[in-house]
Amino acid sequence: GGYRSKVRPTRCGAAADMPHGHHNPRPLRHAHQESGTEYHHATAQTERPRPSTAEIARAANRAHRAAQTVEQASVSQQSVREASTQMEASGLYIDTASDVLRAPLPYFDSDALAALRLEATVDVQRHARGWFARRLFAVGRAARLAEAQRRADAELARAAEGEAARARKAERRLRPRSEEDFDVLYSELEAWRLEETARIKTGPEGGHKAALQALCIKEQRLLQTIDRLRLQADGEVRQQRVRAVLAQMSAPKQWRMSDGGVAQVHTPFTARAKELADLYSGLMLQGLGVDERLDVLLHIKWAVTEFKCGLTREMVELIDREADLLNRGRTEASLSGLRKRLGNLFLTFLETPEYNPEAARFKRGPPKVCHVARR
Repeated sequence: GGYRSKVRPTRCGAAADMPHGHHNPRPLRHAHQESGTEYHHATAQTERPRPSTAEIARAANRAHRAAQTVEQASVSQQSVREASTQMEASGLYIDTASDVLRAPLPYFDSDALAALRLEATVDVQRHARGWFARRLFAVGRAARLAEAQRRADAELARAAEGEAARARKAERRLRPRSEEDFDVLYSELEAWRLEETARIKTGPEGGHKAALQALCIKEQRLLQTIDRLRLQADGEVRQQRVRAVLAQMSAPKQWRMSDGGVAQVHTPFTARAKELADLYSGLMLQGLGVDERLDVLLHIKWAVTEFKCGLTREMVELIDREADLLNRGRTEASLSGLRKRLGNLFLTFLETPEYNPEAARFKRGPPKVCHVARR
């Protein structure tokens, strides 16, 4: 009360972390008379330590009725407040300020019960009919969505089919394979030639002969391109046929068992055919390195030197020639003709039953003799 300093501090006292919502039962504080600054006592801002779990359990056991040593007895007692009904009388005033008036409800007879049941029945029927209608609408909506999805899928399938058909047509023009593909190319070329001829003849006078000559040269080049594509297609078809025959030669035998099953058995003939087929596949591979190519040629030389004939001697000569050229660093383009000839000779070796007994099943007519031996 006697502190008269002119300094206006904002807050004084002991600092302590108080929990949110903490209430101090004894706020020990006083305010500065001039500045109004509040000064707090340290105990007013310090929270009491919480009792431990052991202390709580010990206090609970101490306050349990089983730990009390008292004598119990039933004693009647008159209550302090009594309840009764009192009517007004002369000389007696009763306060009715807190009274509540209660009015009886209308009498609920059988007709009212029947009306209530009818209303409830109508309400139940209304909800049931609404549920039936919503379910029917959901079924119809699902059917409409399924139909729309089916139409969309059909449209996508038609578009994909059309795109695939266009891709097949373009592929047939770029890389023809069958006779039908080449017939289409020849017919389109003829139609183009007729159209260009008619356009030239209906054009302005002068220069018809030079235009027709240029058209003829262009047609000749296109025919050469088609013939080149035919040769390429024939070579690919021939290779596919050869691979299919070699796969059938090297396939295991299918033997029917007594229990109805099928057993696959490799015979010495099929093993020989598979070995030769693997050598042929390695011989026809493109892009091999020099060491890999020499290894393939060496294995083929070991396989053919078992037999003494003109065909095998010619293959050995070709193998030695290619190995010599590879060691000299010749390019693959310069060796294409030699490799093609060696591949054809080795294929003839594969198709001869004398060297490949399994090939006898695929021969038509009498066996052919090596053309070198016939000389």
